Amino acid sequence: MRIFDPHIHMTSRTTDDYEAMYAAGVRAVVEPSFWLGQPRTSPASFFDYFDALLGWEPFRASQYGIAHHCTLALNPKEANDSRCTPVLDALPRYLVKDSVVAVGEIGYDSMTPAEDTALAAQLQLAADHGLPALVHTPHRDKLAGLHRTIDVIRESNLPPDRVLLDHLNETTVKAATDSGCWLGFSIYPDTKMDEDRMVAVIKDHGTGKVLVNSAADWGKSDPLKTRKVGDALLAAGFTEDDVDQVLWRNPVAFYGLSGRLRLDVPDAPEPLHEGNSILRGGE
Repeated sequence: MRIFDPHIHMTSRTTDDYEAMYAAGVRAVVEPSFWLGQPRTSPASFFDYFDALLGWEPFRASQYGIAHHCTLALNPKEANDSRCTPVLDALPRYLVKDSVVAVGEIGYDSMTPAEDTALAAQLQLAADHGLPALVHTPHRDKLAGLHRTIDVIRESNLPPDRVLLDHLNETTVKAATDSGCWLGFSIYPDTKMDEDRMVAVIKDHGTGKVLVNSAADWGKSDPLKTRKVGDALLAAGFTEDDVDQVLWRNPVAFYGLSGRLRLDVPDAPEPLHEGNSILRGGE
């Protein structure tokens, strides 16, 4: 089983996770930029973070045979902080980088006017740079947030078939499907979706334009949830081809819209350990 996790925050994960992911079949990931976990106090902290997603994290992933790409943006939560919004002016110089395969995560958190402005501006940046967009649907007032998101997308210059609506569930999947956007589902241990619910959604809505991710981060999450969904689909009677479409071909097709997707990472070499001079910064 080959797996492409289209939304995972590896900056918050350990090298043990990379090793386990490779053993489970993960060969590619996309890491969306997201909030720090505490308030950032200046745009400079974003730039250091973006540089890490463009340099250090792809190198770290490559040591475990995993291709790493990223999406960059001012995320919805931080769009409400005036100390962070200057990032919007700096994004164009980052969006031209080869390993950036979308603008994201963008969208809504609390559905404020500031989030309206940031979402519209970044959809335009995606259109200007020929990139698709990864859109975060809010965790509260989910259906209302989805409808508001779709309205902004329709008013933008980015076609819906270049947008991935993420963190969907049973209450939002029909409206998201009708919008013409791609469909993203995050599988968590206790919140969002789980494997059985995901199988039920795919039974009802099919495998087309469906992407499944772990969205693993600092909180209670599991970077192997994509594999667990694949196993659950097989157990429910789906074919290996169905699983390959959901866990590999669909994310390749969506992020391939960027024209920048590169999946030619060699088989995993011997993992680097703490004694390796590269990991210690050289000697």
